[in-house]
Amino acid sequence: MFICICITFNEFFYCVSLQFNFLYSYIYPIFSTWHHLATVWNNVYGFDMSCIKKQAMMEPLVDTVDQKQIVTNCHLLKTMDISKMVLGDASFTAPFKLIAERDDYIHAFVAYFDVSFTKCHKLMGFSTGPRSRATHWKQTVLYLEDVLTICEGKTIIGSMTVAPNKKNPRDVDIMVKYSLSGRRCVVSRVQFYKMR
Repeated sequence: MFICICITFNEFFYCVSLQFNFLYSYIYPIFSTWHHLATVWNNVYGFDMSCIKKQAMMEPLVDTVDQKQIVTNCHLLKTMDISKMVLGDASFTAPFKLIAERDDYIHAFVAYFDVSFTKCHKLMGFSTGPRSRATHWKQTVLYLEDVLTICEGKTIIGSMTVAPNKKNPRDVDIMVKYSLSGRRCVVSRVQFYKMR
């Protein structure tokens, strides 16, 4: 997910601000191995570790997401001109609206970033998204507490808030508010994540 990487490596981006110009961040929902992650804590080598599940689900997973897992369109969360950023610009709240491209289940949101190098002799850039060539940044997966059932054309609306953690500014606090009023699923929820 762009958000965590962008903020975590903030010092790096400031060092190369003469070359970076724009950073674009996006969000997608996906279907995945949620069932395994949600149930694995019930039996860990014969021990009931279900008390850990909630804490484990709060930590985003940095991993490569197969583009076949993408269920909706993507939504641009934020554009940042790195050469003009000031302290505090990396904290933001952004609304999103995601429209299902097929009937499916949604287990998580995926965030990633695109970078454009516009201050070079040759215009360049890359994407860390699931529909692009893989990079070492991968994507950030934010697992949902519930599995959402969505039908083609239905919309998930919400917002994402991102900010450095007050106790440790290298950690990132993420809050996702989302709602879906579909034929098979009606949900409105707020979830909190901590990226370490």
